[in-house]
Amino acid sequence: MEKLAGTVDSIVFQNNNGDFIVFRLLPANETTLVGVVSNSINPMVGEEVELEGEWVEHSRFGRQFKAVHCHRIAPTGVKGIQRFLASGAIKGIGPAMAARIVTYFGVRTLEMLEFFPHRLTEVAGIGTKKADIIRKSFAEHSEMRELMLVLETHGVSGGYAAKIYGQYGAASLNVLQENPYRLAQEVQGIGFRIADHIAQGLGWDKNDAARIVAGVRFAILQTAQGGHCCLPEEVLVTETARLLNAERTEVADCLKRMIRDNALYTEEYQGITLIYPSYLYHAEKLVAERLIFLKTHARPNRLTHPEAAVEEWEKREHVTLAQAQREAVAGALLEGVLVLTGGPGTGKTVTVKGMIALLENEGFKILLGAPTGRAAKRLSEASGCAASTIHRLLESTGGTEGAPLFMRNEEHPLEADVVIVDEASMMDIMLMNALLRAVPEGGRVILVGDVDQLPAVGPGSVLKDIIRSDTIPVIRLTEVFRQAGESMIVVNAHRINRGRMPDYKKSPEFEFREFTEAKLVEEEIVRLCRDELIAEGYDLHHEVQVLAPMHRQFCGVERLNKILQAALNPPNEENTEAAGVNQVFRVGDKVMQLRNNYNKGVFNGDIGFILSSEASRIVVRYPENDVVYERNEVDEIALAYCMSVHKSQGSEYRVVVMPLVRGHHVMLQRNLLYTAVTRAKEKVVLLGEQAALNTALDNDRTRRRYSLLAERLRGEDLG
Repeated sequence: MEKLAGTVDSIVFQNNNGDFIVFRLLPANETTLVGVVSNSINPMVGEEVELEGEWVEHSRFGRQFKAVHCHRIAPTGVKGIQRFLASGAIKGIGPAMAARIVTYFGVRTLEMLEFFPHRLTEVAGIGTKKADIIRKSFAEHSEMRELMLVLETHGVSGGYAAKIYGQYGAASLNVLQENPYRLAQEVQGIGFRIADHIAQGLGWDKNDAARIVAGVRFAILQTAQGGHCCLPEEVLVTETARLLNAERTEVADCLKRMIRDNALYTEEYQGITLIYPSYLYHAEKLVAERLIFLKTHARPNRLTHPEAAVEEWEKREHVTLAQAQREAVAGALLEGVLVLTGGPGTGKTVTVKGMIALLENEGFKILLGAPTGRAAKRLSEASGCAASTIHRLLESTGGTEGAPLFMRNEEHPLEADVVIVDEASMMDIMLMNALLRAVPEGGRVILVGDVDQLPAVGPGSVLKDIIRSDTIPVIRLTEVFRQAGESMIVVNAHRINRGRMPDYKKSPEFEFREFTEAKLVEEEIVRLCRDELIAEGYDLHHEVQVLAPMHRQFCGVERLNKILQAALNPPNEENTEAAGVNQVFRVGDKVMQLRNNYNKGVFNGDIGFILSSEASRIVVRYPENDVVYERNEVDEIALAYCMSVHKSQGSEYRVVVMPLVRGHHVMLQRNLLYTAVTRAKEKVVLLGEQAALNTALDNDRTRRRYSLLAERLRGEDLG
């Protein structure tokens, strides 16, 4: 890296969190100011600094120095001190006041501010109250600066200082000295890996107990991100020991202490000890208990034999239901909890319409919900009734991923007799727990979904486990109706689900374009999206979606997003860019929210478009609201020209485009291909290698998710 030394002349821009800054530097022995940008340093006006980084050329602002590391030298000369105080960095001091203070104290000004702030009242225009404001502000800046110096001295970016100071204030250095691993749990944006880097930089022992505890917490957090509710003890010990490069015995001893202190929970099943984080343990238990309670305590209705009412509805609506559909419609009146599952074209929508009609006729108040906004919109359009997301039904008020806050719960239940949830395969254990807690006593729950799709992104396989338990009534629709069967997408979805080769030679609705190289697949996807589909009249942003099995490698989500962004929304002088994590955002970009943010009211998988993009913040328009992301929050969104198949669940597009290449073999599974194909309404275009398509069809092994929901529902002994 190159080096640049000089004096900080002025701050051009600095975001609220202090982790992005643009400033002007006067290099030593020069007269021309230099623009400097950085995500990792936070200097003050008047400071002498030595920077390390590289020269970059910005399309709009020209040549700049992008600083990565900074060595600070406090201002010592009168001019430097006055420039620092006049910058506005210290509350209560402007340019005129800075001049008076420096004129009075000279080169000892900073010494007076730090050690003798009461003497500020000797300066004309400063009373006791103002002196106290200046003292507190200078103390905060001194603490922040000291924190930065400590971090940078130990090889850690000073850019984390603002986050740490925002959480702990004056106690920040004490926290770093006593237990830097607290940062992983308590500071937003600092996970275990960063906290461990800081701790190692500060000289912490790799075998320290606090490090092992933090490592166990991190490994168990990865459990939920991997879709599990729990992990076998042996697996958790092995993963943590590998992560920390620590002895297994030390990890096992730490684990026992955490279990003894109720930081983690365990269940014994078939001779295996399963470890739960506390929030998933309680959620899984409560879901099982609540399902059993609702199943047996539904408020009775006058129609104990509703078959005649079902027939009457069929005649009135001029529809003919299959036997399984009739059982499902009748079951809505008879069962406290009911599951309706089936693939595309099997009549789930008309069955739900029949359920709603009979329930309303009997005076039941119904609420319709789905896990995502897109799924809720589809449910509303299909049923002709209002539907909303589960989060809105429950009236989300904030909280965190592990502990969301909802207004609706046992004490303030939903105002409904029946809750119907579509796309229930997307429901993870936490969201299902929140929903069931809010169903009033005597209320009914109907879960509708395709159990053959991929499971939820979050922890658990709730719908699959409920069906597997054999304790909750389940109606499975298997008959593909003639009118739906005429669609090659539906026909091929069912062929794929049975492991058979899709028929892609009879209809333009379903294509497989064969290419021998992944690079050629990428080029064809760009041509297809930029030229062909637009020429056919499709709205590229709202009606077409590229899906990929993996995030990395050729034809992965990350590469395709960059390639498609460059082709569909290239940079120009009018379009200000904002840097994200390994990506750049521009106005007009299609983006996706990556995790639930209960405070902003935007959730994992929500799709929006960038309204404005600046160095300091990004504004995204979602269907229901505009959301502002500050500079330190942009890691919550990602480009969505292409998305993973997992993230597409609950959505429907006129056109789905999907690469199939051998480099993705570890993710090529039958249910993944089936899920992707069933997202399309009018057209599917698969591109790639025949061998990759064969791999996906042949691989019916679904990765097991560790959960005991089915066993709890069956009342099995987990002692």
